[in-house]
Amino acid sequence: MHFQQAPPTLGNQYHDDRVLRSYLARVLPRDMLRETEESLAEMGRLAGADLYELQLADRLNEPILTQWDAWGNRIDKIELTALWRLAERIAAEHGVVATAYEQKHGSHSRVHQCALAYLFTPSTDIYSCPLAMTDGAARTLLDSGNQMLIDRAVPHLITRDPNEFWTAGQWMTELTGGSDVGLSETIAKEDAGGFRLYGRKWFTSAATSQIALTLARPEGNPPGGRGLALFYIETRDEQGRPRNIEINRLKDKLGTRKVPTAELTLAGTPAQLVKGTTDGVRNITPLLNITRLWNGISAVALMRRGLALTSDYAHKRVAFGAPLSEKPLHRDTLAGLQAEAEAAFHLAFFVAELTGRSETGEITDDEALLLRLLTPVMKLTTGKQAVMVASEVLETFGGAGYVEDTGLPVLLRDSQVLPIWEGTTNVLALDALRALRSGESLRQFELTVTRCLESVHDPRLTDAARIARSALDHATSWLAETDRPGQPSVEAGARRFSLTLGRTMELALLIKHAQWSLDHECDGRSPINARRFAHSGVDLVGTGFQDLQDMQD
Repeated sequence: MHFQQAPPTLGNQYHDDRVLRSYLARVLPRDMLRETEESLAEMGRLAGADLYELQLADRLNEPILTQWDAWGNRIDKIELTALWRLAERIAAEHGVVATAYEQKHGSHSRVHQCALAYLFTPSTDIYSCPLAMTDGAARTLLDSGNQMLIDRAVPHLITRDPNEFWTAGQWMTELTGGSDVGLSETIAKEDAGGFRLYGRKWFTSAATSQIALTLARPEGNPPGGRGLALFYIETRDEQGRPRNIEINRLKDKLGTRKVPTAELTLAGTPAQLVKGTTDGVRNITPLLNITRLWNGISAVALMRRGLALTSDYAHKRVAFGAPLSEKPLHRDTLAGLQAEAEAAFHLAFFVAELTGRSETGEITDDEALLLRLLTPVMKLTTGKQAVMVASEVLETFGGAGYVEDTGLPVLLRDSQVLPIWEGTTNVLALDALRALRSGESLRQFELTVTRCLESVHDPRLTDAARIARSALDHATSWLAETDRPGQPSVEAGARRFSLTLGRTMELALLIKHAQWSLDHECDGRSPINARRFAHSGVDLVGTGFQDLQDMQD
């Protein structure tokens, strides 16, 4: 008998996603849920069929940079792949950016948009990257109050017409570094009607976008972050030629290989100030908050895709006389991954809820403090989880998970960028510490966790709630003990502390939803995952800085 393995297949990614559907049933009013489900079901169909099929067929294709034409003219043209060209049209038509700005459902519009992005992202080889920056640019321009730029660009960034749709780049990273942007060397020279920029951007992830927001130092400004200003660039003229922008090369990256990441030289590029001649880092913060939200949504989306594929495969792959889905050890492995993904999902979408309330002016001062803290905490936590889950998913396929033409390794390669983009784990851990300076943010964090746990009345969740409280108590007591005069720097433990905050909030939100699911759906799966996650390592604080000192000594 000739044996062949059957590949995993996908169905409608909305209908098949218990976690997403259950969550939306809890957070959206019933009428609103009915109104959004048609768009989500259609996106789920595309993600499991048309887009996924093209993704597999387009696997070997990557962006192509042509720097010169046949007659020696510098053209710097980038040709995108078939998948990305289709993804752009679908993203525009289905409002993957627009939904958040149309606000047909008030603050819940951001949740609706994130659900669309969650379904869309895994089948598009990270077309979420330009969409995230487009969304962030729209938010930044609206917050800037620069009416000229708002009128010029925002309608293109949030349209559903693919012929009018623009994407945006975020050009910050230079050879001097990505996180320490205060070292940026790009100079802005005032010119009639605006500025011209001169410098080199070392890592730009949306080199084909029609506009970009970038940082540069106006001549005469002091060094450091305060001396930088935020500028708006339109990248090409009406004939499609670069506006004094030279594309030196496309990056040869581990993953996100469909993303045309480039090294650029700005050689007198025309630019407009967005908001003032200083404080560019502060003024670009709205963009970073949005892209960090997208990073978290992309993380949980890739986790979900890996689990969808391996769960389907487990029912098809027969080993030692039975399908893998009947093997207790295999089922236990998948259960652990499902618990991680489900916990991460609730944290990412909770930040989406808070973001939506912020955008509609419904957020309270206390919630705003919580959002300030949770944005970096959510991003760093879900980014690390995505890499771990993707690695384990590939292992569940055995050798097939290591073979490129199965389409599986891209899950791990693309996930690996998520702890790096929009701030590494360490950089965001330090940002979380800055968010805690007043002390009020941590109090709001504690209150939110407490309120989640107070909803629990089913004994099956009691132990998980105890573990969440214990982790929270340890984290807060560690911070109080470590962050005071005469003690070693709290910085050494910032990563473990921040991950503990992230996993504690994930567990609390998962417990809250599990209790709701028991009460309203009579579904015991979320409680099972809450218990599993609770025993998978929530408290990562450890004993702190002294261990590091002892090792160094």
